[in-house]
Amino acid sequence: MSIDRKWTSKKKRALEVLLRLKRLYPNATCSLDYTTPVQLLVATILSAQCTDERVNKVTPALFAKFPDARSMAYADILELEELVRSTGFYHNKAKNIQGACRKIVEEFDGEVPQLMEQLLTLPGVARKTANVVSAHAFGNIQGVTVDTHVKRLTNLLGLTSHQDPIKIEQDLMKLIPKVDWENFSIMTIFHGRAICNARKPNCPECELAELCPSANRVVK
Repeated sequence: MSIDRKWTSKKKRALEVLLRLKRLYPNATCSLDYTTPVQLLVATILSAQCTDERVNKVTPALFAKFPDARSMAYADILELEELVRSTGFYHNKAKNIQGACRKIVEEFDGEVPQLMEQLLTLPGVARKTANVVSAHAFGNIQGVTVDTHVKRLTNLLGLTSHQDPIKIEQDLMKLIPKVDWENFSIMTIFHGRAICNARKPNCPECELAELCPSANRVVK
């Protein structure tokens, strides 16, 4: 689909996408359930290749048994694996959760670190997880969270041509005001779930369609 000339500027198009997303999803927020920074960290690790809905079904029992970094750091690994089994890839996830919590206990006095460079030293934590924890646990916007929805939609919208999440994040940080970095990610995720489904995007009902160079191409 060709887009109106007034939206050919990538910067203008990105800002208009942001404006429309704000109208569509004014109350969008992180959909993972948690009460502490370490619980958000764990939930975000579990959300890899898994829906937030499934994670939210798993974490009540997990956090009831192991509510903090210390208890997870020294938990029986088989018990931890069993509690997170239904999120998929449970061997690696349990290993990373325990490794991250152990490092938090032993190197950060039991508190999740707030600096990006420190968060990235934790097992199982890449920029996606670090951005989520930093923004929602500490109110510190340090980047744009790039998950599968954000990666797919921003490519369809022509806001990036990259597949690598770090390069996508760098592109979006240049286009979106810093104050909106995390909100943009959350609202894009909501839109990916509600309208721009990967298997069957609902382009005729999409309020971003006139801004999207891919709209006709992805209609089934």
